[in-house]
Amino acid sequence: MSISLIIIIITCLVSYTALNNYDQLDKMSMQPYMVKEYKQYYRFITSGFIHADYQHLIFNMLTLYFFGSFIESVFAQLFQNKLVYVIYYILGIIISDIPSYIKHRNNQYYSSVGASGAISAIVFTAILVNPWAPIYLFFAIKIPAVVYGVLFLALSAYMSKKGGGNVNHDAHLWGALFGLVFPLVFHPELGSFFINQILHRQMYM
Repeated sequence: MSISLIIIIITCLVSYTALNNYDQLDKMSMQPYMVKEYKQYYRFITSGFIHADYQHLIFNMLTLYFFGSFIESVFAQLFQNKLVYVIYYILGIIISDIPSYIKHRNNQYYSSVGASGAISAIVFTAILVNPWAPIYLFFAIKIPAVVYGVLFLALSAYMSKKGGGNVNHDAHLWGALFGLVFPLVFHPELGSFFINQILHRQMYM
């Protein structure tokens, strides 16, 4: 069984129980004010295993299902250690929440949940490795992964600056950036590999 599938099962079980128990959802959600005032740092991790509703959960877990195994296989070649993928996923959750913590640490009413930061990291690592792979926008519109990446970053940056709404665009943006930076830190040759693929429209198989 792949690590991604194990994460999906755990996340679905935890999210299901939290959606049926408001106290659990509240205690596990990312609440910057509670982290600041009561040192509840565990929220940086637990918030990534609960979701706002079933639509949110299904979308994130489907994305993890489609991209996770591919990144696992890539990491198996790059790091030759499955534990790296687990650390990478957890860091994706934590790091993507840091900007929200800084921005909202004095707001006692702010709360966010979801694995979107880690999921964005996985998608953007996939884009780094295979930029011309097809991605189906809304499961219907076929576009190259690199085009999707540019559009996603631009939209996330715009919506983050605009503010409002119930979507944590900061987590999307910083999770995506983490997904690019993490593999490049340990394997900078991936940068030239990415550029070569862009210039010659080659696909990683």
